[in-house]
Amino acid sequence: MTEFPGTHGGQVADTADEVTGLTAAAEEVVAAPPELVWDLVVDITRIGRWSPECTRAAWLGEPGRPQPGARFSGHNRLPNGFEYEVTCVVTEADRPRAFAWVVLDDRGDPARPSSTWRYRIDPLPGGGSRVRQRFTHGPGVSFLRAVVAKAPDRAAAIIAARRDGLRANMSATLGAMKAAAESSRHTA
Repeated sequence: MTEFPGTHGGQVADTADEVTGLTAAAEEVVAAPPELVWDLVVDITRIGRWSPECTRAAWLGEPGRPQPGARFSGHNRLPNGFEYEVTCVVTEADRPRAFAWVVLDDRGDPARPSSTWRYRIDPLPGGGSRVRQRFTHGPGVSFLRAVVAKAPDRAAAIIAARRDGLRANMSATLGAMKAAAESSRHTA
């Protein structure tokens, strides 16, 4: 886990509380069965090929596969060049319907994560899938919370920019996963 600049050992100003609950979502219709889509979603080692922000991820220890309690690290790069690594804990792995995890803050408490990420995959008539990706911020400490605390007069703009960036990155990630799933389906 990385302590983000300005978090003062995990404590930030109360003005940053407005980021808790921030959500962003994206969805994509994929011409591939849910099982194939789920297998791509949970292959965290491939995320760097698809995501504009998460440049790589790796399982940490055993079991090294998608199941509740499994841990992985994610290395992220923001557009401004800031890079950081996070530790994540899988909270849901229900093939072929859902995959979710929490991002731990420096306290490491999965009950108070920095954020929660979830994919939901629904079957569509004709063998396709609808994939929904959702991000929810907080309630734990995060870089966004620290930035907002340092600039409370610009909090609304900072939060909106992060939300918009998350949506754009999620859409790009889902689009790249869609291309991989549909390509896999045609070559299988």
